[in-house]
Amino acid sequence: MLTLYNARSIITMNESLPRASAVLVRDGMIIEVGEPERMEPWLRHEEYVVDDRFAEQVICPGFIDPHLHPSMAAVLLPMEFITAMRWKLPWGEVQPVTDSDGFDERMAALSDMKGVGEPLFIWGYHQLWHGPMSRARIETVTGDKPTVVWHRSFHEVYMNAAAMDMIGVVAAEIKPGMQIDIERGWFFEGGLGYAISRLNPWILAPEQYAAGLQRLKQVVHSGGHTTIGDLATGMFNLTAEAEALSQHLEGDDVPFRTRLVAHGTVLTKGGVPPQQGPELAEALLQRNSHRLHFGRHIKLFSDGAFFSQLAQLQAPGYIDGHHGEWLSTPEVLEQHIRSYWYAGYQIHVHVTGDLGLQLTLDILQKMQEEKPRFNHGFTLEHFGFSTPEQIRQIKVLGAQVSANVYYLHELSDSYTQSGIGYERASQMARLGSCFKAGINTTVHSDFTMAPAEPLNSMWVAVNRINHVGDVMGLTEAISPEQALQAITLNAAHVLGMADITGSIRAGKRADFTVLDDDPLTCDPLCLRDINIAATVFEGKVFPLV
Repeated sequence: MLTLYNARSIITMNESLPRASAVLVRDGMIIEVGEPERMEPWLRHEEYVVDDRFAEQVICPGFIDPHLHPSMAAVLLPMEFITAMRWKLPWGEVQPVTDSDGFDERMAALSDMKGVGEPLFIWGYHQLWHGPMSRARIETVTGDKPTVVWHRSFHEVYMNAAAMDMIGVVAAEIKPGMQIDIERGWFFEGGLGYAISRLNPWILAPEQYAAGLQRLKQVVHSGGHTTIGDLATGMFNLTAEAEALSQHLEGDDVPFRTRLVAHGTVLTKGGVPPQQGPELAEALLQRNSHRLHFGRHIKLFSDGAFFSQLAQLQAPGYIDGHHGEWLSTPEVLEQHIRSYWYAGYQIHVHVTGDLGLQLTLDILQKMQEEKPRFNHGFTLEHFGFSTPEQIRQIKVLGAQVSANVYYLHELSDSYTQSGIGYERASQMARLGSCFKAGINTTVHSDFTMAPAEPLNSMWVAVNRINHVGDVMGLTEAISPEQALQAITLNAAHVLGMADITGSIRAGKRADFTVLDDDPLTCDPLCLRDINIAATVFEGKVFPLV
């Protein structure tokens, strides 16, 4: 049975046929796009129905977020949020808390709501708004109630003594270089892994984790997505994550597919040499199902968290003179990249600072000299700080960019004052230069680092307005057409799925996002306010109430 969907307009992201008014679907596949009268040859030969429910709306290719973290979201969403920005979630709004006194007052109120001995988990702390955090500060507010304060970046966590006792932190195990300050109760970057391994019985408790994944499912659908990328599957526990994802993100009620990309350094933890990584990654393909699919992709890490100001920067660095951190030492990162490069994998590398980016580009240059590859899909993830010269190098080396443009909105003002100065802060997420250079460029949320709202990412990329209302680096803005391409077709290319999704044309899956307004003709300042009416995943309509 054919279904003919009529619409006020269909934006196809197919340059050969950019606009249409109807799309014909059968068994989840697009049969033809165009005008209804041109589809008569199909309609004469098969039974069909006409569906006019979207006749007054605009159909776009299904939105794609190529980089978020379902398991991280499932861990964080059940926590209490204390954040400097307003968070709009399907089940309610979180109002901003923008100073240290407000943070402590809210933490105290939340502590009072918990039962005796019940641990308190908080997410959203950021030092630029909420002041320095420490074990002592937490204990001043919550006393001996086990309390965990997770940094906005996710890359850092603070605990009081009661929480460290609860999870079994052993002070004698803490060695120099582990990125742990036991006196402050601070676990960051590599030290976060130590903390997570002991927090898992609480944050991965089956009932809580399942509730978090159900919330994540709501968030993804609410944002209008039909495809997402899980960029670091296994960051907590690969087996537990894979089983939970299979239980909650597979099935006819799930309105999106997920590209699973394994956390490369976790695969080889425990002394396994990097050279064995590709073999271990290959075994994950056996877990594939209809909506959950590992490809020959791997996620690796260069420098530290952008939100924590732990990105590695070239001179002149940070205003206060501090230095960033490496998530992988340069030598270890090169070993991992070489293993996966020679095995033919598409490599995604977390890079936030221009020094971390340069290290990664230099390694990519070395790989191309050792073993040239074409269409390799090497992707630079996050792309916070960069230089104009690096844009040229990215293009020459054939790499792609997946940027978190939301950095600019939330952080450019505070980083101007307390980070790196105006020039570099205004040029975060240098998207305009990437598009001008012809680099395949997409944007992502890294949820929960940014709201999982592609229209909001479009709004930031097009307008480059920060949270205090200043326009930052307007020359790096992109057009609405480029921004829509970034959250559809370009994102599909980054995930290696452009053959099945990302545009509306015959032969692709019937993945659509249905809007009440046209994102290419509306006032660009209104992009983030466009109502999402429904999504269509492989031909099945999922309304948004």
